[in-house]
Amino acid sequence: MSELEGFHHELIADIQGDADVLGLVTVEAFFEKVGELLTEAGELDGAHRAYFDGSVSGNPARIDGYGGDPRDGDGVLSLILCDFSIADEVRLIYKDRLQVLLNTLHRFLKASLKRDFREQLEETSSAFGVADLIATTWKDVEKIKLIIVSNADSRTQADAAKVTDVDGKPVTLSVWDLKRLRQYMEQGQARANLVIDFAEDFGSGIPLLAASGGDTALESYLAVIPGKQLAAIYDKWGPRLLEANVRSFLQARNKVNKGIRDTIRDEPHMFFSYNNGLSATADAIEVEQSDQGLQLVRADNLQIVNGGQTTASLHAARRASAEELEQVHVQMKLTIVPREKSELVVPRISEYANSQNKVNAADFFANHPFHIRTEELSRKVLARGEDGYRDTKWFYERARGQYADEIGRRKSAGRQTAESRKFQAEFPRSQFLTKTDLAKFENTWVCLPHVVSLGAQKNFAEFAKHIGKRWGSEGAAFDELWFRRMIAKTIIFRATEKLVSGAEWYEGGYRANIVTYAIAKLVHDARERDMQVDLDAVWRYQDVSPDLKSALLVAAAEAQDVITNPPEGVRNFSEWAKKQACWKWLEERSLSYPDGLDRVLISEELANDRAREARADKAVEDSVEAELEVHRLGAAFWAEARNWARERGLLSPRENGVLETCAAFPSKMPSDKQCAIAMGALKKLQDEGFSSGVSADAT
Repeated sequence: MSELEGFHHELIADIQGDADVLGLVTVEAFFEKVGELLTEAGELDGAHRAYFDGSVSGNPARIDGYGGDPRDGDGVLSLILCDFSIADEVRLIYKDRLQVLLNTLHRFLKASLKRDFREQLEETSSAFGVADLIATTWKDVEKIKLIIVSNADSRTQADAAKVTDVDGKPVTLSVWDLKRLRQYMEQGQARANLVIDFAEDFGSGIPLLAASGGDTALESYLAVIPGKQLAAIYDKWGPRLLEANVRSFLQARNKVNKGIRDTIRDEPHMFFSYNNGLSATADAIEVEQSDQGLQLVRADNLQIVNGGQTTASLHAARRASAEELEQVHVQMKLTIVPREKSELVVPRISEYANSQNKVNAADFFANHPFHIRTEELSRKVLARGEDGYRDTKWFYERARGQYADEIGRRKSAGRQTAESRKFQAEFPRSQFLTKTDLAKFENTWVCLPHVVSLGAQKNFAEFAKHIGKRWGSEGAAFDELWFRRMIAKTIIFRATEKLVSGAEWYEGGYRANIVTYAIAKLVHDARERDMQVDLDAVWRYQDVSPDLKSALLVAAAEAQDVITNPPEGVRNFSEWAKKQACWKWLEERSLSYPDGLDRVLISEELANDRAREARADKAVEDSVEAELEVHRLGAAFWAEARNWARERGLLSPRENGVLETCAAFPSKMPSDKQCAIAMGALKKLQDEGFSSGVSADAT
């Protein structure tokens, strides 16, 4: 069995499992899965289910979902079609079949612009919602992106290919087939097909000056790129040029920078002098030697890691200041980073490139200490297993593909081994969560369901803004107790998804919105009583009690009523759920909960007392562990560490004094507090490269 065939079977099993757990048909579960992936990969801001399968003038038309209001996404209207089938063998999809799928989605797009088609649709259906959205926002749409997601193996190159324009608006096609889904899910490669041919597609190559030095340095260049050419590249590839650095990705979604805009309009000849330029990376490049010097003719996976706002502003100028754009040139520093090094190197390039500005540390997502701490906790905190005696763990995926990679490293020739099965027993697939999952659960719990409803990418951006503030110098609040309670929120969220899907009152659609609203409502109402949900009990049993389920169902039924009955004139329920006013409506409603609610709530005072006790116990435990480790390492080890630190002047006088004491025992015995200081100093030295040649316990 090939690796692709193995992935094919695993994906189908995952989809069937999700469908069973969440009470969905398989194609809905497939949409949920790929919607999260497309959002995380930057293809969409968020994926909203809107199903239609019918005909237009006797020809088939179909849609599975869309990417949100184009007015909130740079004027890009994204429509999604799913091609999912359960089969033992990997299906192949050729150009003719792809064309059929494309035509059905393209047909729905064009039909949505016709009033008679919209009037045939049930006004409360999600299909009407998306058709009405297309029609009412059409004047603001600048580009249409049709996305086909399939669990077949595509045998045609179609990504970013041009499709027939609609009303003069450009239409592009993006295909996510089985290979591309596997690349992203297992390796984080969302941009495998992003190949920019400067000479062929954008007029000419770009002048380069080699700038790297030394055999060990990464290959790097300085370049000057015409503003018109950069704007055209962004017009074709959009935010995918910015995916490697979410700060740039978010910058490009803010308003066009006024200073950049004014310079383009009023002093385009001074743009090069005034603007800081771009920092970019690529997996690989192709260069040619011309009469004018070195030319960049092709780049694989070009990523702008600093300068997203400049790029977006130049793109906006194509319409507002097209003539002036001809005079604009932008400097660019280009570093070639092999894919195997990109996770480590690219965020650092981004961080250092932005260091002259005040940048929230949470902007640098995957490598932010918050995510590293959460990952570390997930690898060691034990949870009660389903059978009650075999402990398990929850796997937090800090970087896309970690979970699959851990399993893959334990397999032999793609087959399961005792080691891979042991890993999956320790970290069950059902106990796996990503960064965007965590952001969704946490923002739900702080009563921001309207923000969660914006989609994974925007919700995560809002969540990240606050992490830097909460993190502090050491992030002490994000400890084991925080992790256990965060997992309890995960358990409640996933249980609510299943409850809603199986509820008699559930009308279908908008489940993601209903779930976040329902939980936020229950949390809000508990706080109104100076109470909170007993997360410690949920963690302890790794389950949601019947009393809590009953309360959640009451809140969820009311959430559905609010979401599907918007104010007069609002016809798209998904877009309504993104508004703070929608949350206000639900927040202000008075609900009658079952009597059992009190049994699942605890006072805020008790919750805080438990937190203080847990942290005090942990402090004692850490103190004992530090003392044992100081003695285990031995006096000779600490003498070497002391000498190494002194030679480099790395420690404070207090830390040097503590290491002096550690190096002198048993004649001197360090106190509990000194042992803690010694271990902190040791970590600092190890971060600077200290490695002892003395074996532990040497004296």
